[in-house]
Amino acid sequence: MAKDETTESTTDATDEKKKPATPTDDLVTSQHTLTIEGRELQYTATTGRIVLKQEVLTDGKFDGHQAKAEVFLTAYTLDGADAAERPVTFAFNGGPGSSSIWLHLGLLGPRRVVSGDAGELAPPPYGLVDNAETLLQHSDLVFIDPVSTGYSRAVEGEKPGDYHGFTRDLESVGEVIRLWTSRNGRWMSPKFLAGESYGTTRAAGLASHLQERYGMYLNGVMLISAVLEFGTLDFTPGNDLPYTLYLPTYAAIAHYHGLMPDRTLEEVLADAERFAAGRYPNALAQGNRIPEDFRAEVVGRIAALTGLTEDYIDRVNLRIEHMRFFGEVLRSRRQTVGRLDGRFTGWEADYAGETPAKDPSFSAIIGPYTAALNHYVRVELGYQNDLPYEILSMDAAKNWSYKEFEGQQITVAEKLAEAMRVNPHLKVHVACGHYDGATPYFATEHTLGRLQLPAELLGNIETKYYPAGHMMYVHDPSRVQQSEDIATFIRGASNR
Repeated sequence: MAKDETTESTTDATDEKKKPATPTDDLVTSQHTLTIEGRELQYTATTGRIVLKQEVLTDGKFDGHQAKAEVFLTAYTLDGADAAERPVTFAFNGGPGSSSIWLHLGLLGPRRVVSGDAGELAPPPYGLVDNAETLLQHSDLVFIDPVSTGYSRAVEGEKPGDYHGFTRDLESVGEVIRLWTSRNGRWMSPKFLAGESYGTTRAAGLASHLQERYGMYLNGVMLISAVLEFGTLDFTPGNDLPYTLYLPTYAAIAHYHGLMPDRTLEEVLADAERFAAGRYPNALAQGNRIPEDFRAEVVGRIAALTGLTEDYIDRVNLRIEHMRFFGEVLRSRRQTVGRLDGRFTGWEADYAGETPAKDPSFSAIIGPYTAALNHYVRVELGYQNDLPYEILSMDAAKNWSYKEFEGQQITVAEKLAEAMRVNPHLKVHVACGHYDGATPYFATEHTLGRLQLPAELLGNIETKYYPAGHMMYVHDPSRVQQSEDIATFIRGASNR
């Protein structure tokens, strides 16, 4: 039978139309100058999406490098700097499901948001100003938005959910770091990671992953509002640890709101820490066997430290879940306090609810940061994209996979310790906010104190504390001090 060339040609054309277009990088560059104390800082900004490709095998045969995702990043490099001497810091936030907007426009980048602070919030349309404390003075910066955050997306035909999990997230962010480092000739530069919240989980995992997969050894890791062991934060049945580790944070928040007059914050924290490390866990461990007089003593101590009533402590059986605390501590004033930052207060429609409907600290900052980012990327950096910039992907947050930890605690503490044991030059900077109700500082101390490290490496870890919350840089004095602390860390760990 003769070949029907017309039909074959039409079929080929139809198949071609069905085939998605091959995505390409859409990076744009722009030149900028920042003046700090009379000194000009000239730098190049590069922003846009890079295509992540994967080597694909079918039946053991190589099928080529296939595009899987497009990841948005913003990089700042100092003009005229020696690449071998100049550090580079790769930064990301957490969630999981959060873009890098917070560290980018709140602390590290050359421009920052003016959002106001607890009790004195800035009104819309907010502000965007030069950041005189930017880390760009000491390190080049690369801000990474993981897949489904910011403008980052899976390519046509791929599943976004494939990236919403512990291992694939490490692999994709690690690949972005490898690509940027290789394409920009920065393998000989001092290299750092900066992560916030779940970004610290990612950073600890990446320190190990980059070493094992690519032989990329880091100079330092910055953990801002850290969570390395989820068991220290998860209020699950049978796990009493979070109740004790949250207590000093409850005490700090109660003190901030005037529930402990005539005492300094330092006194309150020292008192709460002693009790949380001794009598309190002992009482919880006894369960129903606890003697009545000891239980009464513990009820009184918790009430004095948290500002809650003894009746409430008794009714919750000595165990204060954190969201309950945020709704209860100022209930008599008809106010709630923030989870991310307990200095912030908010109002409810119904003050009989067990937990707050909204986090007033998140509500206070989401508007300013969103407005600033959407203006900044388009108008100042010249990047055009009609996708919504996903500040926080709720789909990723709600459906994040931890299948690697099935039947065990979610932890990356050992990955960080292993990375430090393999690379004894790796330095770790940890930043904690006393009013952080999402990743309480005492839980971080608990984890750091149990890292499996030789005595010789314990000095590689430094911890800094700030009188603020999860995004401690929202509090301007904390932001200035934190910027100085990070700059000092970068200089010391660069080995130059």
